[in-house]
Amino acid sequence: MFKEFRDFIARGNVMDMAVGIIVGAAFTGIVQSIVADLMNPIIAIFTGGIDFSGWFYALDGNDYASIDAAKEAGAPVFAIGRFVMAVINFLIIAFAVFMMVKGVNRIKEAAVQKEEEAPVPEKKPVTPPDIELLTEIRDLLKK
Repeated sequence: MFKEFRDFIARGNVMDMAVGIIVGAAFTGIVQSIVADLMNPIIAIFTGGIDFSGWFYALDGNDYASIDAAKEAGAPVFAIGRFVMAVINFLIIAFAVFMMVKGVNRIKEAAVQKEEEAPVPEKKPVTPPDIELLTEIRDLLKK
C-alpha cells in the first residue's frame, strides 16, 4: 500500500498539481494586493469614496449603528453591502487575472513566432561510409 501511495505521489500529474496550487496561492496574494492597493483607490476616486460594506438591514426591525453592533445585539443581519463589495472585488480580480493571462499569452505567441521565423540550418545529407568508399573506387577507375 505504501508503494502504491509513493507511486501515486511521484506521478507527474500530482506533482504538477501541487506546484500549481502553491503558485496559485502565491498569485492570490499578488492579485489581492493589486485589487486592494491599486484598483480600489482608483474606484474610490470615481465613486466618491463610497464603501458599500456598511450597507445592511437588521431583520429584527431595529436600527443599529453598524453591522457589528447588530450582530452583538443578536439581530439577524442581511449584509447586502458586503455582498456588493464581494461582487465588485470578484469582477476586479477576474479582470486583473484576464489581463495577466492575456499578457502571458502574448509573450508565448511572440516566442513561438520567433521560433517559427528562425531559419533552420540545412543539414548536409550523411552518406554511409560504404557508399563513399564505392564512390572513391569509381572515381579512381575513371582515371
